[in-house]
Amino acid sequence: MKITLLICMTLLLTTLAGFAATPLKITGLNGELKKNVNLYLESIPESDYSTQLNFQARLERKITSALNALGYYNPDIQFVTEADKLTVHVQPGPPMIITMLDLNLTGAAKTDSDFINLFKESRLKQGVRLSHQDYDEFKSKVQTLALEKGYFNGKFELNRIEVSPETNQARISLHYNSNKRYQFGQTTLHGSQIDADRVLSMQRFKAGEPYRMSKVSDFSQNLSSSNWFSSVLVEPDFSQLDQDTQLPIEVTVTPQAKNLLETGIGYSTDEGIRGSLAWTKPWLNAQGHSFTSDFSLSYPKQSITAGYKIPLDDSLHEYYQVQYGLQKVDNLDTQSLASNLSLERHWLQDKGWNKTLFIRYLIENYEQGVLDDVGQFVLLGGTLSRTRVRTGQNQLITWGDEQTITLEYGNETLFSETDLLRLQAGTSWIRSYGENHRGILRLAGGADFAAEFSRVSPSLRFFAGGDNSIRGYDYESISPRDSSGALTGAKYLATSSLEYQYRIYGKWWGAIFYDYGDAFNDRPEWKRGVGFGLRWISPLGPLRLDFAWGLDSDPGDQFKIHFTLGPEL
Repeated sequence: MKITLLICMTLLLTTLAGFAATPLKITGLNGELKKNVNLYLESIPESDYSTQLNFQARLERKITSALNALGYYNPDIQFVTEADKLTVHVQPGPPMIITMLDLNLTGAAKTDSDFINLFKESRLKQGVRLSHQDYDEFKSKVQTLALEKGYFNGKFELNRIEVSPETNQARISLHYNSNKRYQFGQTTLHGSQIDADRVLSMQRFKAGEPYRMSKVSDFSQNLSSSNWFSSVLVEPDFSQLDQDTQLPIEVTVTPQAKNLLETGIGYSTDEGIRGSLAWTKPWLNAQGHSFTSDFSLSYPKQSITAGYKIPLDDSLHEYYQVQYGLQKVDNLDTQSLASNLSLERHWLQDKGWNKTLFIRYLIENYEQGVLDDVGQFVLLGGTLSRTRVRTGQNQLITWGDEQTITLEYGNETLFSETDLLRLQAGTSWIRSYGENHRGILRLAGGADFAAEFSRVSPSLRFFAGGDNSIRGYDYESISPRDSSGALTGAKYLATSSLEYQYRIYGKWWGAIFYDYGDAFNDRPEWKRGVGFGLRWISPLGPLRLDFAWGLDSDPGDQFKIHFTLGPEL
């Protein structure tokens, strides 16, 4: 019994030794060939590596398949075993050359410029090396384009590769018949609580137009963006595919809940802990009117806003909005209670500039330094804004910019404290270089041209300093001072920030920055802030921790820590 057990253990150990992890080295390949062989070998777990003949045969089959895919049908594969090390010497041999190429397009797509360009730009060329990847990719592109443009009956009538390993020659025949192209038919709406005209105003196609899948997707996205519906399904009705060239579009929606509540909490060194509560009624009637309200609470600021939105014919892009806001501020030398009532007209663009015209009534009760007053303004204004963003992994912005310009005018004869022309502008740019480098540039400016600046309310004046301004200084601590030494806000604002970020590991980035600017009345006394920080791309958005030095602040008050959580644009 002991002898039998010993023999079994010996056989087991011998078998395990043969299949133990064996160092594997492959020579003779580089570039695309090496990459493809490694890709094929990824399917073999390292625990299977061994010097056994059956493993070598398996390895040879994988390498041969990888080389065949790239047009090498006569490889020479040699195995060399030294102790527990296995070396594979591979000579790929001569490639297969395409000696005959027959690409043929028939049907309605024969005159379609997209199909013509696709066939013309194919990487399948006579006289070049055969690549099965290029062959499969071309077929896939043809079929994808056919589905996108409504050639639903398209098919390959001939698709064949003939390979002659003896002569290293390949012959390719691809004949595609697109048949007819379908058009959009009538759109039928199901389950909507909003008038059909309002809903269909977000459709960017008409019955009789050539079909495009991208337009169907855009329509679905527009319906979801309206916030009127909790679910949206837009799909062609293929049941009549053989009866008519026009394809009906079926739209099925489910109404959004009448009341939505959203709470939030955040923290920044500017405002400390900040809580918010939003109440939204996404739709109030069949015309799609909606109501929004928001309550925000932090140590220096408390605010409540409410808005009533009235969509126009182009429901998604044009609307009126009546908005009211009440804000209490108690920060440094300013205490104020400001009430704003505005009527706004919005024009939104999928690409390009968004436009807003508005008239707002501001009444502000305030104490600021030696001033104790109530300010009243009726301001006519307009805003142009644009945001463009491209994101990569983890929703990190790899390329983006944002621009905003606002102009307001008030006149003393039209219920304003003094004649006032107010300009605000800002821009931010984000650019990435490779996977590990990012640069961020921010510029902001503003100007108050007032007949009597002393009568301009604090919320219309400019301050600098803080997490999103000039770091190394307290929040809104940069401005001119009055005779009592209190911060009064400025006529002009000019700030800039330049930041470089480097990926340390995964979602963690390091940053260095330089901020420069001032809030001033006559001549600027430029303030500088420098420092470094950490960035973490959290599930809730980018988290920023900065260690900053205000180079022009009072001695002993130069170092500040800034912490924020929120979007970069």
